[in-house]
Formats: sequence, structure tokens, C-alpha cells
Amino acid sequence: MNTYGDIGEVTAGRMSAEFLKRGMPFLCLEKFGQSRPLPANKTKTLPFRRYNSLALATTPLTEGVTPKGKKITVTDVDLVLNQYGDLVEITDVVTDTHTDPVIQQMTPVLAEQAAKTVETIRYGVIKAGTNKFYTNGTTRAGLTTRISVGAQRRVVRALKRQNAEPITTAVKSTANFNTESVSPAYICFCHTDCETDVRAMTGFIDVKDYGSVTPYENEIGAVESVRYLISNIFEPYLGAGGAVGTNISAGAVAADVYPYIFIGRDAYAISALKGQYAITPTVINPQPSKSDPLGQRGSIAWKTMQGAAILNDLYMGVLEATVTELT
Repeated sequence: MNTYGDIGEVTAGRMSAEFLKRGMPFLCLEKFGQSRPLPANKTKTLPFRRYNSLALATTPLTEGVTPKGKKITVTDVDLVLNQYGDLVEITDVVTDTHTDPVIQQMTPVLAEQAAKTVETIRYGVIKAGTNKFYTNGTTRAGLTTRISVGAQRRVVRALKRQNAEPITTAVKSTANFNTESVSPAYICFCHTDCETDVRAMTGFIDVKDYGSVTPYENEIGAVESVRYLISNIFEPYLGAGGAVGTNISAGAVAADVYPYIFIGRDAYAISALKGQYAITPTVINPQPSKSDPLGQRGSIAWKTMQGAAILNDLYMGVLEATVTELT
């Protein structure tokens, strides 16, 4: 069965690579999760296993006596995949009269849609982490305070108490499935609206002042041991906070609440949007068929199998805060 419509496997492979090339800048979460490419059999469940820490061996050994030893315990997390996709319809008139090559023109548009779709799905899973922090109070409803160095330190301290290790490797921003070593740091994801407040934090270092450290796409800078990446996909909870004051509010009734998601290594898992089976493009040229006798309709489409899962809630912290309204 030809699964690519009217294009062959080679053309589909090139088109898929172009999809990934165009889409990678939108995939902040792709770089730092424990990830696996979708296997060839396209299973709907990807298993991830975490080996739990052993209790310390603080009892002195007895001469000539072998200690009882301990059993390894594991925590298994299954990442369930779902299929997503969309298409753009084309007509015979467009293909016959359009001055631009339609497929080449539509590929970046669909690539952006695919990447943003996948990122939004992952964000929905990760922002639901249960290790919650608030810039003031103990609930979302009363929030009126922006992020600060003190609030960041509370989250980082909690991560370190749980032995959450800083990120030391990141997935490269290419269509290939490989990683690169990076300077150790915790990563924080937040909305583009948060940029001004992050930059106002004491000790903020802009990416242009990193020196030999290469910034990630969408990275704006660092504060102490945390590097900040922004995206408008990381949407806030509208009108969920306390009094508006000088904070952003969509409805001018209550302040919008923005999640700042701090992560350490192995905090979450994803199915990587990379490799041979990551995304499938399909092109159907307008041609006569039983449902379209005159051959007036065709389409350019994509589909993918994707999912995300939190591996360890204590290796990530979700700090909720308000954001300053600019005047």
C-alpha cells in the first residue's frame, strides 16, 4: 500500500525532513525530555522505567558476615500515543494556474501547524505537574505577585532536595535523532508575556552575554542556575488569579496566572518528533475518482503519533505567578 498518496517514499522522506526542519524552532520541550523515536511497528504505548534510589548503607559491616543486601525497585511509566494530523485542500484550478509551486508553499505552513500542535499537547501534560509553588499565598486564586529571585530559589531548592539533577544534554535542533552536551543548568519554560519580568530579576544575564555558551532557540537568558526559554504556546490561566492591580488580565476582573515550569533531568518523557516514523506527509493530486468524477479536489496532509508523560513530579516544579502589564 502506498501510504504517501501520489508521492513516492523518497519524496515523502524529503518532505518529512523539511517538515522537521521548519518545525523544530517551535519545539522547546523536545530538547529536554527523556525521549524515544517512534518505533517501526508504531506501537501505541512507549514504556519508560525509572530505577528508584536505594536507602543508604550506614550500618557498619560485621567481619566475615555478608550483608543482606537490598532489592532494586523500579517505577514504570507508560506513555500512550495518539494520532494527530490535518490537511489543506487543493483544487485542480490551483494546481493548473497557480504561479507558485503549491506543495513547496504549503509545506512550511503545515510544518508550523504540526510542530505547534505537538508542543501544545506536550505542554498540556507537563503543566499539570503536582509539585506546585506560588509567588504569594497557597492557591492560584489569590495570586497577585510576579516572579522573583526568591521565588525561583524556593523551586530550585526543592528540586535539589529531591536530587533532581540539572540538564546536561539536549536534543539537537535538527531532523536527526541525536543529542549534545550542554552546560549544567535547570530549565524554565514560560510564556512570552513573562519576558519583561524575567529580565527584571536581580542577576539576569542576557544570552548575548553568555560568552562561549550557545543559547537554545527561544532562550532569553539565565538567572543563577536557571536558563529561561519562552514561547507563546505556554499559555496562562486567564482570569484565575487575585486582584488585577498592575498585572495582565484578559477580562480586567482578575489577574491572569502564568505557569513557570522548572525542570531537571528526566522529569518528563516524550515521543520524539524526529526520525523516519515521526511524521508522515501525504499528497493527493486532483484526479478523477468515484467520489470526485471530475478530478477537482486534492490535498496536502500530515499525521503523527505523539504523547507525553511526567516521569517524576519531584524533578520538576510549576511556579505560578502573575505578570506585569506594560503601559
